[in-house]
Amino acid sequence: MLTLTKALYDQIVEHARQDHPDEACGVVAGPAGTGRPERFVPMLNAARSPTFYEFDSSDLLKLYREMDDRDEEPVIIYHSHTATEAYPSRTDISYANEPGAHYVLVSTADTDDAGPFQFRSFRIVEGEVTEEDVEVVAEYS
Repeated sequence: MLTLTKALYDQIVEHARQDHPDEACGVVAGPAGTGRPERFVPMLNAARSPTFYEFDSSDLLKLYREMDDRDEEPVIIYHSHTATEAYPSRTDISYANEPGAHYVLVSTADTDDAGPFQFRSFRIVEGEVTEEDVEVVAEYS
């Protein structure tokens, strides 16, 4: 299960809405070994595409160096889908290379008549996708 604060949830959703119609992407880092998302890091979609996202390689290298210096790891890797449901595409699955991360997808398309977006979390390990529950809390205990 992914547990995150309402503030982080809101930041991820807002980033997805702001970048629409292009896909948004980013990372939420947390202290290494804790599995707790804490630091929101919105990234630029270098592809600037409504159907594909790509982290800028120099920005990603800078982020990983920064996380290493702060003894952090990527707890959440997120991106948005602008015209389809919040479920990993074949491309998303092939690029998933952090087996410990939660892969969050936000759909800014109204694909289920449930409102303006979907927020879902997945584990992707060796090409296998498993959806997990999301718990949004006011703050961590």
